[in-house]
Amino acid sequence: MSQPVGFVQDKVVLVTGAGGGIGRDFALALAREGARVVVNDLGASLQGEGRDTARAQAVVDEIKAAGGQAVANGDSVSDWDGANRMVTQAVDTFGRIDVVINNAGILRDRFFFNMSPEEWRAVIDVHLNGAFYVSRAAAPHFKEQQSGSYIHMVSTSGLVGNFGQANYAAAKLGISALSKSIAMDMAKFKVRSNCISPFAWSRMISSIPTETDEQRDRVARLQKMETAKIAPLAVFLASDAAADVTGQIFAVRANEIFLMSQSRPLRSLHTEQGWTPQSVADRVIPALRSSFYKLDRSQDVFDWDPV
Repeated sequence: MSQPVGFVQDKVVLVTGAGGGIGRDFALALAREGARVVVNDLGASLQGEGRDTARAQAVVDEIKAAGGQAVANGDSVSDWDGANRMVTQAVDTFGRIDVVINNAGILRDRFFFNMSPEEWRAVIDVHLNGAFYVSRAAAPHFKEQQSGSYIHMVSTSGLVGNFGQANYAAAKLGISALSKSIAMDMAKFKVRSNCISPFAWSRMISSIPTETDEQRDRVARLQKMETAKIAPLAVFLASDAAADVTGQIFAVRANEIFLMSQSRPLRSLHTEQGWTPQSVADRVIPALRSSFYKLDRSQDVFDWDPV
């Protein structure tokens, strides 16, 4: 009797930041569906301090105990050479690379007017530069084999908005633009690129303040949303079943999956004479004001209990 074939059977997948939380669930789910996984995790604290491959190795051990194939990697995504080493490790260990999941992240939450240059750069380096470095390292392999899938983790902090996360929001919105550019540039090589914006309680967001009733309510909602709920979409996007899905931004909130909008014109005005500052004030702004976006935060838009 033949063995059942997994959804991503024999694909080689690199998951960054896979020592815990969402990344760990991705690695485990992919391995259960037949993938060979490179489990990358620097083993740093939420502040990006320290280094320990034990967390990545623990996930590898868990995969192997269940009969799967995996290898640990402790390089930093924010280092160009490190990004190339993890891709090289995938190819040297398993013979190829098929999927890159850019999941690694850190937080340096602080209101914009108090944010230091160091806090800004640290988050940009890990999230945005890291996504570029790892994706770029895999690109020659994807081009040569005429196939590949990029999956990038983004956030409604960037897609919608949030307080005290200028660095994180800018990085995550930047990743969504990076993903679209990758999808367009790599389409002729049959390579696709998509984003997932997750709603889930994880180690990275466990530092959210709980000083007010509103903050405690937000955390209580997040704690209802399990990281494992996001993995099925990631496995699908990694598979050949998603061959015609590219350039999209999805969100997962417990048992709900959303397709997120992307910037397009809403309304316009024109005049043959051109505009002056006064005519903009008198005609343009009054006509467009009803379509202005409010300063909504993510929880203002997604204001219902998780399904």
